[in-house]
Amino acid sequence: MSKPVILSALQLSLMRVLWELREATTADVVQALRKQRAIAHTTVATMLSRMERAGLVSAEREGRHLSYRPRIAESAIQQSMVSGLLTNLFNGRPSALISHLLKRDEIDADDLEQIRQLLKKRRVRHE
Repeated sequence: MSKPVILSALQLSLMRVLWELREATTADVVQALRKQRAIAHTTVATMLSRMERAGLVSAEREGRHLSYRPRIAESAIQQSMVSGLLTNLFNGRPSALISHLLKRDEIDADDLEQIRQLLKKRRVRHE
């Protein structure tokens, strides 16, 4: 099994912009992020460059600017980060994670109903 990809909060924010826009320059990413937080252009440029070296994004020169695209799907990052969370914090036990969320009231009635429906579908598939 490959090592999970765990992104920092800033990296995840950058990836979310790229997943939404599909392709963006550093300036595009900065503009999108500034709706949520103050961030320097140089910080975004540095992070995107590091993420390119790590294989998370690809870069293509367009004139004087670099245009970035995500190389990893959002679902793959979600799966990797949740797997890492389960392994590192909950000893690989999904029931411990769900128990934690329930005890902290982080699952509302609508989410709980969706979970019930998912469990019902899964149970039917495995019978």
